[in-house]
Amino acid sequence: MSLIRIKINGIETEVPSDFTVLDAARQLKIPIPTLCNHPLLSPYGGCRLCVVEIKGIARPITACTTPVSDGMEVITSTPILEQLRKTIVELLLSDHPQDCLLCEASGDCTLQELAYFYGIRENRFDGKRRMYEDNDKNPFISRDMQKCILCGRCVRICDEIQGVHAIDYTKRGFDTKVSTAYDMDLDCEFCGQCVSVCPTGALTGKQWSSKGRTKDTKTVDTVCPYCGVGCQITLHVKDEDVIRVTSSPKSHNQGLLCIKGRFGYTFIRSPERLKIPLIRVVDKKNDDFGNGNIKISFKEASWQEAIDYIISNLKAIKDKHGPDAICGLSSARCTNEENYLFQKFMRAVVGTNNVDHCARL
Repeated sequence: MSLIRIKINGIETEVPSDFTVLDAARQLKIPIPTLCNHPLLSPYGGCRLCVVEIKGIARPITACTTPVSDGMEVITSTPILEQLRKTIVELLLSDHPQDCLLCEASGDCTLQELAYFYGIRENRFDGKRRMYEDNDKNPFISRDMQKCILCGRCVRICDEIQGVHAIDYTKRGFDTKVSTAYDMDLDCEFCGQCVSVCPTGALTGKQWSSKGRTKDTKTVDTVCPYCGVGCQITLHVKDEDVIRVTSSPKSHNQGLLCIKGRFGYTFIRSPERLKIPLIRVVDKKNDDFGNGNIKISFKEASWQEAIDYIISNLKAIKDKHGPDAICGLSSARCTNEENYLFQKFMRAVVGTNNVDHCARL
């Protein structure tokens, strides 16, 4: 990719020719506010907050949709630009619920941060407001469309990244809203990508409702336990309990998760969860008439006891019936490296090719 020279706020720099003005500004760590832009998504220019002045262009223009050109000179902040941005935020807030005290996204809401930055205490604009009912019966995603600012992030990530097209814009003008086909309940694979990119409280997870806001939690980076992809996840912990799962955009999975990785964490506190190895005990008893009764129970064991038990039984079976009397079934929850070691163990140690993979969970 060729490099071109541009100037932003008087700073000359070289950037790839496929950059937008917003990309170039971010490379120089020059802040430009935006609500609709996201690194994984195509430029949209819907929120208009990233307007900048470009030499030779008479009007402010959106930085996220404007490609750089050689010799371009850009100014990212002037009194006029800041007043335009403040007005845009005020217009968004004029049709936005003022319930930050109860909102799940409070403290993690881009719109709230912009209102704070521009010092918006009262709104100059007043008029009709959009009113919607939350009719979703699904157990994962809460949609409060009164808080939607029509930034399009959820629509684009569902379309461009997931390829599901579960939601889209419906109606026109003031009545425009993000919804499902025929305005029915959300019915998709519930990956939660839409929740992860929503800059307001319009889309949140039902499982973490009223459990604690982001600022009240400590975070622990770990690896998703569900499959061999090994997505990086961040556990949000409050009072020693996991109340939410997110993923960093800087991870190899780019912050994307499936439904299991994002919402399937409640097993951690399940009373049915096995935490220590169990060894099966078979008790055979005969009654007075010679009929046999078999009673099966489980006893707790240490890891070393369990491993020794497995080794002794595998040896006994191999010695009596040969190695092909043993088979091994691997797991999709293991990494590729772990599955490789397992099949190597079966072939080289046990001495059989009877090894298979479940290819699912």
